[in-house]
Amino acid sequence: VQLQASGGGLVQAGDSLRLSCAASGRTFSNYDMGWFRQAPGKEREFVAAINWSGGSTYYTDSVKGRFTISRNNAKNTLYLQMNSLKPEDTAVYYCAAGSRLYGFGKTLGDFGSWGQGTLVTVSS
Repeated sequence: VQLQASGGGLVQAGDSLRLSCAASGRTFSNYDMGWFRQAPGKEREFVAAINWSGGSTYYTDSVKGRFTISRNNAKNTLYLQMNSLKPEDTAVYYCAAGSRLYGFGKTLGDFGSWGQGTLVTVSS
């Protein structure tokens, strides 16, 4: 599956932003999906994941209550709604897909396909 992330930009602390990830090439509903991010000089880290049906989600503690992951299988699109953004949310955000056949995970190794990333910059 090919993934194309979009929606990043420069915002101020407290603002909101919605990221999108368009999938193509394979049946979108066969994949669990995730968002990861990588800040300058840091390792890529898990942000949120959603299972193939949208019925289960995971979030890293630092974004719980602020970010919402969702998907529209009819539109082959994954979303990440980010509210109350903080400067520490600044990073390149990547969407990723993992086959539902292998279970719903939240580590980098659970996802075999990656988008190109979209930069989110939050100014203080």
